[in-house]
Amino acid sequence: MNTRVLPSPGIAWGPYPERKVSLNRPTLRDVMRCATDLSAPRGSGRLPRAVAAALTRARERFALLSQQAWIGTVQEVRRALRRDGLTPALTGTALGLAGTAMSRALGKTPYDTQYYAAWLILQNRLAEMATGEGKTLATAVAAAVAALGDVPVHLLTANDYLVARDRELMRPFYATLGLTTGCVLPGMSAAARRHAYGQDVTYATAKEVAFDYLKDHLALDGERDPLQMRAREISGASDAPLLCGLCMAILDEADSILLDEACTPLVLSAPIAAVDERAFRGAYAIAAKLWRNRDYALDLEARGARLTTRGRDAVGRAIQDAHGTLALRRRAEELVEIALAARHVFQRDRDYAVTEAGIQIIDEVTGRIATGRIWSSGLHQMIEIKEGVALSKQAATIARITYQRFFPRYVRLGGMSGTLTESRRELRVFFGTPVARVPLAKRSMRRWIGTSIYPTTEHKWQAVVARVRELHAQGRPVLVGTDSVDASHQLSRRLADAGVAHQVLNALQDTEEAQRVSRAGERGTVTVATNIAGRGTDIQLGAGVAAIGGLHVIACMRNRVRRIDRQLAGRCARHGDPGSVEEMLSLEDPLVAQFWPPAARRAIGALVVQGGLGTLLARPLFGIAQRAREWNDFYRRRQLRIAEREAHEHYAFSGGIE
Repeated sequence: MNTRVLPSPGIAWGPYPERKVSLNRPTLRDVMRCATDLSAPRGSGRLPRAVAAALTRARERFALLSQQAWIGTVQEVRRALRRDGLTPALTGTALGLAGTAMSRALGKTPYDTQYYAAWLILQNRLAEMATGEGKTLATAVAAAVAALGDVPVHLLTANDYLVARDRELMRPFYATLGLTTGCVLPGMSAAARRHAYGQDVTYATAKEVAFDYLKDHLALDGERDPLQMRAREISGASDAPLLCGLCMAILDEADSILLDEACTPLVLSAPIAAVDERAFRGAYAIAAKLWRNRDYALDLEARGARLTTRGRDAVGRAIQDAHGTLALRRRAEELVEIALAARHVFQRDRDYAVTEAGIQIIDEVTGRIATGRIWSSGLHQMIEIKEGVALSKQAATIARITYQRFFPRYVRLGGMSGTLTESRRELRVFFGTPVARVPLAKRSMRRWIGTSIYPTTEHKWQAVVARVRELHAQGRPVLVGTDSVDASHQLSRRLADAGVAHQVLNALQDTEEAQRVSRAGERGTVTVATNIAGRGTDIQLGAGVAAIGGLHVIACMRNRVRRIDRQLAGRCARHGDPGSVEEMLSLEDPLVAQFWPPAARRAIGALVVQGGLGTLLARPLFGIAQRAREWNDFYRRRQLRIAEREAHEHYAFSGGIE
C-alpha cells in the first residue's frame, strides 16, 4: 500500500495546507487504538526489511557516484518521491541518498539507529532517542527526505541559539541535495520571515511559528480562499501570509513542547490605555497590611491567593475614602488578591528575573527567560510594583492559541526527545503520534550512585559543597543541577567561600550557554546550572576525562515530572562515554514542601538525621509528591482541552480562541 508523503484524506489542499482539527471527545475507536498501541511493542529498533534492503543498496550505489551522476540521481529520486510518495523501497532509497549526502557534505555517516529514528519521524511518530545519540543528524535526515518529496518542513528546536546553529551546521548537507534552508529568529521583518518560510526546510522555535500562524489567521480573517491568497501573493500585499501552510513539523524535545508547555497560552495582544496606577499601588499597599491565615490564604498549587471573610471586610474598610477603580469593592478585592499572589507566591530568580528589559518570566521547564511572555490580569504590573520597576501597559488579547491546539493542525507531525515513554498514552490519544524507543548505538556506561536525603536545605548545601570539593580534587568535571536561579546563586556563593572555582549557567546567562556548556566536560570544571543545561545542549568530555570516570552529575532537586530528571541525568555518559549521577535532596525542597505538611516533614527529618531507616522512609515522600504533580499537570491539560472544546462549541471563532 502506497503511503504518500502528503496524504490527501481530510486535508484542504491549496496555498495554505493544514489539517482540520476535531475538538470532539475521544471516541471509543480512539481509546481502542490507544490500548492496541500500548499493548504492542514500543518499536522493534530496526527498519522494516524492505526499507533496510533498499537503504543498503542505495548506500553502496550512491557512494561511488561522480558529482555529475550525483546531481542526476538526486533529481531522479525527487521525481520518484513526488510521483509515488514514501513507499518502502523509495523510503530506503531516499534515506540512503540523505545519508550519503551527509557523508559528502559533513564527513559524518549516520548510524543505523539514526536512520531508524528518521524513519519513525517520517511515519508520523515520536522517537525516544537518548541524549547524545545524534538527534540533530537524525532530524536533518528526516527533514531532507520529506523535502525531497516537495514537503515544506518546519524543524523546531529548543531555543534561538540552536535555530541559528543547526541551520548553519546543516546548510551544506541540504545544499548537497539541492535543498534550500531558512531560519526564523526574533526581530526579523515580515518579508524576511516570509522568505525563510518559503525555503524547503525552515529552522525555528515553536513559539515563533505559532505566533506567525496567528498573524496569518488574523490577516486572512480565518479564510483560506485560494484565489484571494494568490491575489495577495501576486500583489505583494503586506498582509500576505507568512507561512506556506502547516505541512510538516519535526519537533526536537517534543515532550517539552507537547506536554510541559502545552497549556501555555500564546497570545497576540495590542497595548491599551495605561493601567490605573493609583488603583494598583493602592491595592498593593492594602495587601501589605493583611495577615496570612487570618485575612487571606495562599493556594500554591493554583499560584494565587484568596481573601477570607475577615480579609474582605478589611479591604472594604480600606477603600472607604478611595476614588476611581479602587472604590469598586469587587474590583478592589480582585486587585488585592493579585497583589497578595505577587508578594507571596511569585519569587524573584525562581519565577521571574529583573533585567534591563524589566520583569521577565523564567520558564519553569527549561530554566530560560521566556522572552515576550507576560502575565495577564494585572499580575505582571503587581510584580513590577513589588520590584520597583516602571509599570508597563496592559494589553488586550486579539488572538490566542495553545500548543495542544496548534500542533495537531500539521498535516504531518513527528519528532523526538530523550524522554517520551512515560506520556505515550496522552501523546497517542490527543496528538495521534505513537511513541517508539530507539536503541542505543553504544552501550550506556552511566553509573547511578544513589540518593542522599537531608533534613534541611542548609544540610544539603553543606553536603553538596563537600561532594563537589571531593570530585574536584580528583579532576573530574561536575555538573550540579538546581531548581531555580536563586538556588544556583546560593550554591555559587558557598562554592566560592570554599575556594572551588566554578561557572554558573542559568536564565540570566542564557546568551552564553554554548560557551559555558562547551567547557563543562573539561577536566576539573565545576558547573552550577538550572534546567537550562537539561535541554538541547551537548557536553563533550575533555582530554583524559574518560579515564577518570567522565562527567559527574549531582541533582539537587526532583523536578515536577520524572522526564525532566532523566534529561538532567542524560547530560553525562553520552556516546558510550563513562559518567555517573547522584541525587542530593532536602526535605525543604519545594516539591515536598508544597505537598507534605510541615509536621510530617519534621518527623521524618528527625529520623533522617539518624540515617538508615529514616532515609528509606523519606524517599517515598519525593516519589509520591512527584507523581501527584504529574497527575495535576495531566489533569490541567485535560481540563484545558475540555474548556477549548466548549468554547469552540459555543463561540466558534467569534471571540478569542483564535
